[in-house]
Amino acid sequence: MENENEKFFEDLAQKMAHEEPEIELAKATANVKSRVTKAVTPAEPSMIEEEVEGQLTVDVYQTPTEIVVESTIAGVSPDDIDVNVTRDAVTIRGKRHREKKIRDEDYFYQECYWGRFSRSVILPQEVDAEAAHASFKNGILTVYLPKLNKDKTKKVRVKLE
Repeated sequence: MENENEKFFEDLAQKMAHEEPEIELAKATANVKSRVTKAVTPAEPSMIEEEVEGQLTVDVYQTPTEIVVESTIAGVSPDDIDVNVTRDAVTIRGKRHREKKIRDEDYFYQECYWGRFSRSVILPQEVDAEAAHASFKNGILTVYLPKLNKDKTKKVRVKLE
């Protein structure tokens, strides 16, 4: 049995020595502007380009009283940011506008994302959406979400009728 195993591995090693290994290169992905073209339908006589939304990167952490969501959103006006908060999720949407037009063939690298972006985060705990607030300083958006404290109990007094 040992001789059979040795022979198998020797044959396998010889076979692999004569074959060139197939190497598949990983494709790098960058958060760059990409476009999608819709198919033409009879109702649409011309091709229409739609911008694909970029996805924001976020940090989500907690303090004893709130959940905090932070995101770097450089180059965006606070008026172009929309923050929607529910009891169990937060969604941030916006658009980064390019100030000047640069032809595609003039780029050496194009890694910055320009256009619409969004990110939705399901929160690990319910929050008070009415008391949520946000600030924007030095290109960093910070959303403060006060936790709903379910652990607090309220004593209810029973009245005799």
